[in-house]
Amino acid sequence: MPIAQQLDSDLKDAMRARDQVRLDVIRQVKATVMNAEIKEGNALSDTGIQEILTRLVRQHRESIEMFAKGGRPELVQKEEAELKVLQSYLPQQMSQADVVALAKKIAAEVGARGPADKGKVMGKLMPQVKGKAEGMAVNDAVTQVLASLGP
Repeated sequence: MPIAQQLDSDLKDAMRARDQVRLDVIRQVKATVMNAEIKEGNALSDTGIQEILTRLVRQHRESIEMFAKGGRPELVQKEEAELKVLQSYLPQQMSQADVVALAKKIAAEVGARGPADKGKVMGKLMPQVKGKAEGMAVNDAVTQVLASLGP
């Protein structure tokens, strides 16, 4: 089922169940998608909606970090609950070990010799993990792999 239809169905279910957190998150996603569609002038594909979801997940993670630093546990808890709802619409994320293994494979393919070749590895790796791993996790994995190769 396309993500847009899944959101509509889940919105109705959240209303019936009076699940306020889920309802608020789905409404936020639908509003963000609608704004993007208006900006582009046409309906978004599942890939476009996944990019929006990924961006919202990243924003929630940043908010959690900031609220934790600010000593606001009630807001951290709220953001974490919303983050779980958002993540339910994204594909299963790759583990860090899988990302490292893929980074090693690509580093070998492009003949990377050290940190200076990070652009080559990232350029080939990112399209393969798009939507399956966060950019920061991929960056960390590539940095780790290239550091082990030498200067």
